[in-house]
Amino acid sequence: MAKGKPAQAEPPACRLYLVTPPALEPAAFAPLLREALDAGDVACVQLRLKDCSEDDIRRACDLLRPIAQERDVAFILNDHPRLARETGCDGVHVGQQDTPYREARKILGNDAIVGVTCHDSRHLAMIAGEEGADYVAFGAFFPTTTKTAEYKAEPELLSWWSELMEVPCVAIGGITADNCAPLVTAGADFLAVVNAVWGHPQGPGAGVRALNAAIEAALAGSTG
Repeated sequence: MAKGKPAQAEPPACRLYLVTPPALEPAAFAPLLREALDAGDVACVQLRLKDCSEDDIRRACDLLRPIAQERDVAFILNDHPRLARETGCDGVHVGQQDTPYREARKILGNDAIVGVTCHDSRHLAMIAGEEGADYVAFGAFFPTTTKTAEYKAEPELLSWWSELMEVPCVAIGGITADNCAPLVTAGADFLAVVNAVWGHPQGPGAGVRALNAAIEAALAGSTG
């Protein structure tokens, strides 16, 4: 994931955006991350740790960030722009209750990726896009056990955004290989997934392969 649209000669119309589990042990998680990233196309990994100290987050970044960056996969930290800058991350993702976008951008500079959670709100997305966010994230589209979903987004929101704006959009919330097709065809640039990869019964590599196959099938069906 480069700034703006994914930087490839012929980038897929929709790509995977992996979000880590909210609790992990970095050394044990590292081989799982390698397996996932070596299994197929992934644009981005977001390190999303909750109830952790800054030292714990630093250690996780120092161990996991090189695994992503060595594979040309962007490594984004959730909610901590100063730590993202200090640990060499490619950017930060901020929620509506986190560091404001403008402050995060000031801390990280213009070359970093800064994405913004916009829930199901067209208004919040327009503000983020106009302020210069590199992507907006909508959701939750489906029930999820990863976090409490206070907002419910519909695929039409992705269609509206993709027709109106050049800023990429990320769909998040309970997304799996079985249910992602409507989001792909509606115009999602990225699918943010957690359990569909890390909780896959055959392992994270199988999860990535299944999701990429589902994306390809959805795109083929929409143009066929």
